[in-house]
Amino acid sequence: MFKILLIFLVGIIACYFIAKAILKFIPKKLQPVISILLWLAIIGLSYITYQSVMKPIQFNAEKTKRYSKVIKSLKVIRDAQAAHKKVTGKYAKSGDNLIKFIDTAKFAKTNSYNVIRKENAGGGLTKDVEYRVTDTIGYTDVRASFAGREYKNLMSVPGTDANFEMKLGEIQKTHGYMAPVFEAKVSKDIVLQGMDADLIRQEKEAIENDQIKGAYVSVGSLNDVSDTGNWPPSYDIGDVKK
Repeated sequence: MFKILLIFLVGIIACYFIAKAILKFIPKKLQPVISILLWLAIIGLSYITYQSVMKPIQFNAEKTKRYSKVIKSLKVIRDAQAAHKKVTGKYAKSGDNLIKFIDTAKFAKTNSYNVIRKENAGGGLTKDVEYRVTDTIGYTDVRASFAGREYKNLMSVPGTDANFEMKLGEIQKTHGYMAPVFEAKVSKDIVLQGMDADLIRQEKEAIENDQIKGAYVSVGSLNDVSDTGNWPPSYDIGDVKK
């Protein structure tokens, strides 16, 4: 932005000295023509400067709209995978499996409470031991927790003809235990298709904390036990309000 303003300032100064030179060295009969050309140059320079300033602003506004739609879909995938793991103990391999799971699976409704039991302490003595007991008291449809959410097309990248990439894996969490992990992602090239190529390239190299870092918009990780997304908190403000 500073570079653009500097160029604009230099242009204005240059136009000023050109105008002075016209008055001093150009014959009076040619001065009106030169003045018109000079004004056209000023208007052209102003337009170019305006476009240079507005292009990144317009890009950022449009990318935020596109990212918001993509992240909304990734959150559905995240929540569906979390539900799948809660019920089955593992993540689903595909979007079709997730959709079928949401439509057919049920969460167990449980009730937990403490009970005191007498146990033999030896020598004819007993002692009271407290246990935590959990009973299943019913079931509820998984689909109910996705009411009002577009889960039927959860693998489709909004605004494009592409699908999210999704992979499963395992990470050794503790000795002898391999924790399941998943990742769903889409390239920024796909999300921002049709926009300015130079600005897309810069966007893929983003490293700021208030930006979506890297070349992808993603949720989950194949390198860590995590189901968080790589987007900044600003994209979660709507969820907090709810």
